[in-house]
Amino acid sequence: MADKLAAGEITSVELTQAHLDRIAAVDGAVHAFLHVNTEEALAVAAEVDAARAAGETLHRLAGVPIAIKDLIVTVGQPTTAGSRILEGWMSPYDATVIEKIRAAKLPILGKTNLDEFAMGSSTEHSAFGDTHNPWDLDRIPGGSGGGSAAAVAAFEAPLALGTDTGGSIRQPASVTGTVGVKPTYGGVSRYGAIAMASSLDQIGPVARTVGDAAVLHELIGGHDPRDSTSLADPVAAFAAAAADGDVKGLRIGVVTELQGEGYQAGVLDRFHESLDLLREAGAEIVEVSCPHFQYALGAYYLIMPSEVSSNLAKFDGVRYGLRTLPTEGPLTIERVMAATRAAGFGDEAKRRIILGTYALSAGYYDAYYGSAQKVRTLVQRDFDAAFEQADILISPTAPTTAFRLGEKTDDPLAMYLNDVATIPANLAGVPGLSLPSGLATEDGLPAGIQLLAPAREDERLYQAGAALERLLVRRWGGPLLDRAPDLAGTDASLTTTGGEK
Repeated sequence: MADKLAAGEITSVELTQAHLDRIAAVDGAVHAFLHVNTEEALAVAAEVDAARAAGETLHRLAGVPIAIKDLIVTVGQPTTAGSRILEGWMSPYDATVIEKIRAAKLPILGKTNLDEFAMGSSTEHSAFGDTHNPWDLDRIPGGSGGGSAAAVAAFEAPLALGTDTGGSIRQPASVTGTVGVKPTYGGVSRYGAIAMASSLDQIGPVARTVGDAAVLHELIGGHDPRDSTSLADPVAAFAAAAADGDVKGLRIGVVTELQGEGYQAGVLDRFHESLDLLREAGAEIVEVSCPHFQYALGAYYLIMPSEVSSNLAKFDGVRYGLRTLPTEGPLTIERVMAATRAAGFGDEAKRRIILGTYALSAGYYDAYYGSAQKVRTLVQRDFDAAFEQADILISPTAPTTAFRLGEKTDDPLAMYLNDVATIPANLAGVPGLSLPSGLATEDGLPAGIQLLAPAREDERLYQAGAALERLLVRRWGGPLLDRAPDLAGTDASLTTTGGEK
């Protein structure tokens, strides 16, 4: 799309309108968007067209539309975090990543659905309704960023931003046949991302190809003095790494603990086929063991709720957002806060707040939160040892393909197991990338393969990921999303007013 814009074959207004038309046609079925930003998106597109006609130098992605997870604050659009407690709230400032997108002149199509405050693995915990998987509308699109992944998979947006706390970019990418990247912790500014678990959260790109994700990552990456955890490193050449991707001589470590029992047979079949392709392309496949990964899920579900209970304390009905008054008794600040939080938070948010408050309470802090942080250190050491044996690590992204809506909502522990392969990267702060590995034989739904690299070595992910993507596309005879079913009787392609596909 960017190349066609630069060549003058299409205009940004045509391209943006085509995506808005696609949203109008299919989002009633998918429900990827909570807000559609029609007027502003078309105005920015018109600015790009005028600037290009005037010969101005523009960013490579100028004029290419993008969707934003509704956890990232944006001026002029509601930011709800998928919660009633922020319904209709308008941010007075832009997140750093939004400032960069505006500066590069990407039309923002709107805000995408998510599990409330990013708490979930299925986008069934949004206060504003479920998002549906474009491959099968009766199934989940992953979570918490199912809206962004579904929008890209349904051709409602060519690019999107998500956030990843325990796999919320990578796991939705896996079950929707898209590409999702969790950058190194601190590699992309978190300023303006509503915090769920501050030591785990990371903004990253959602796209349909590894190369697209790389270009978007370059745009949003870099140091931000407003984020105290931001790395001072210069932005690496991710797009060049993807373009020149090669795995010859690369040591790829298969993590023993991230396969086997609990993994769907079709997911493992596609995983082992990908390993065969990498081996044939000259990669060295080695087995590595990360023994403490088996405790990562338990540690995560103590650390994350503890940080949630702290971060969500600010939503009290006093400063901003929803305010609910008690129906009886004296009108005190404590009673207003209690009534507001009872009405504004959903069941999953309440569950995690209570769990985290308990884990941090006097007498339990060392036994629960403190012990979980020790396990986190052991997971980090496992990564260090593994990367002495391999340049990158590889595993299935999620144990299964997309399950049916409602299948696990009454069993939180079963839901939490969906993140078993993605959580270790967040505990250690290392980068991870998920790309499609094919369709599972049992159900014909997408499976994903996850690549992990040492901290600050995101380039390796794009190098290996793009190489594997090319091998897989050749094997399939074309992009995997070409096999996605039509939605609402529409063609899964975009047609501009000039007839350009």
